[in-house]
Amino acid sequence: MKLYGYFRSSTSYRLRIALHLKGLAFENIPVNLVTAENKAADFTQRNPFGSLPMLEADGRDRAQSMALLEWLDEAYPSPAFLPRDIEARYTVRELAYAIATEIHAVNNLPVLKYLKDPLRHTQDEIDVWYRTWLKRTLDPVEARLAQLRTGDFLHGDAPGLFEIVLIPQLANARRFQYDLGASPHLTRIEAACLALPAFVAAHPDQQIDSPENKS
Repeated sequence: MKLYGYFRSSTSYRLRIALHLKGLAFENIPVNLVTAENKAADFTQRNPFGSLPMLEADGRDRAQSMALLEWLDEAYPSPAFLPRDIEARYTVRELAYAIATEIHAVNNLPVLKYLKDPLRHTQDEIDVWYRTWLKRTLDPVEARLAQLRTGDFLHGDAPGLFEIVLIPQLANARRFQYDLGASPHLTRIEAACLALPAFVAAHPDQQIDSPENKS
């Protein structure tokens, strides 16, 4: 397997976590979002979306992180990202897709670039935008977790789809100085995940294209 991604891309981060949780070996191939390497002709010929991550697996180039997570879980069923019980599966999907669709869709890099140019918003205004959309979804996710009385993870004693989607978004939240002080359930789950080897290995700072790894 080859994973084409960017160290700071939250969707690439999702796939790194998932691959490590599944115990799958993969080659990590950096694609620089900032310099738009993902929009180069040789990349878009393989992935018309020009998006990250892209996973080369089983003779096919696969795009779109949520579809990729589902494919991985079906192709490599153990450990499972979704519980067997239908209601528990619904709950996991409810919270994972809330983050993936309501936060990431409006806070991804193309949107932020568009706010800056051509709309000419200042960085302070963009940061306010980012934190506004974080709050709009993280607050109800926190409230749902309080209703469910979760432990270290949303379901059971291991992370799954929700945690795979959550942790990269919380990393972004901290980058944009979002106050998580009123989110004890989210931060408890975050701490439990970040103590696991799969999440440590997937962290942006550990990637070959991270400035933290430059000598």
